[in-house]
Amino acid sequence: MKLASLKSRRDGALILVSRDLTRAVAAGFVAPTLQSAIEDWETVAPELRALAARLECGLRESFPFREQDCASPLPRAYQWADGSAYVNHVALVRKSRGAEMPESFWSDPLMYQGGSDVFLGPRDDIPLRDEKHDLDLEAEVAVVTDDVPMGVTPEDAREHIKLVMLVNDVTLRGLVPPELAKGFGFFQSKPASAFSPVAVTPDELGDAWDGGRLSLPLLSFVNGAPLGRPDAGKDMTFDFPRLIAHAARTRALSAGTIIGSGTISNRDADGGPGRPIAQGGDGYSCIAEQRVVEKLIEGAPRTPFLKAGDVVRIEMRAADGRSIFGAIEQQVANSGPQG
Repeated sequence: MKLASLKSRRDGALILVSRDLTRAVAAGFVAPTLQSAIEDWETVAPELRALAARLECGLRESFPFREQDCASPLPRAYQWADGSAYVNHVALVRKSRGAEMPESFWSDPLMYQGGSDVFLGPRDDIPLRDEKHDLDLEAEVAVVTDDVPMGVTPEDAREHIKLVMLVNDVTLRGLVPPELAKGFGFFQSKPASAFSPVAVTPDELGDAWDGGRLSLPLLSFVNGAPLGRPDAGKDMTFDFPRLIAHAARTRALSAGTIIGSGTISNRDADGGPGRPIAQGGDGYSCIAEQRVVEKLIEGAPRTPFLKAGDVVRIEMRAADGRSIFGAIEQQVANSGPQG
């Protein structure tokens, strides 16, 4: 199934979307919102699947699907926890700050708790108060869980993954070092994130989904120019079941919890940090990585962070070229007083 939320009040209105992302049908008579659906998934999912089948066969009256009408699938969530499953990304970004990477990062996942009271829609502007904050995109994959018990094992955590989607985990790089120097984690440096127009059940992903990893390239563009196409299944040190088990080590997770993969990042074939697309590599899912590589190769970074008017696009395509989740496409907008 492919599910989305039309913009409506705070929690959106649940719709089912055709596999080719052209048609949709209201699903409010089954569950008014995606949050309510995920809270009663065992009961609701069979009804939603039957409705989705009727939509695909043309047996249900539908309407044209427009990605620009969508909120994020969960316009707000009880919990948004973002991991750093791609340790290559962690190493590069820490290098940019002059910070060493502890060896434990290869065996114990990093995770931070993000703000989840408001998410941006997939076509909403990214507000930016001050370009000195160094706005960056971070293209990631995320999963949505049902209720997860405290102490769940990675093996059992697989059964709690109900939906998969994409995310732009917006970061203000200029605010990260002073925040982390306080020893108390991200806050101001992590404003509202945006998720793909559509969230899909894992069965929609076919062989690309192995129960814990999604092995397809994640495409990122800035102002129409390719930034990255790394494979989300490659170099993923910690898969989603491991991330979920990490999050649930000392607490239960409520239905509707979103767990992010962290920025998708691939090493180069020679084991190096990866090359830009212009040099035949798979590029990067954030500007910070590209700047680190530029510094390593050229002596100084030259790619600027995002500024007002810039447009970011994040998308994933199936083997047949069709968009799976729809596209996150956002323009950076100057938002009020500077500073």
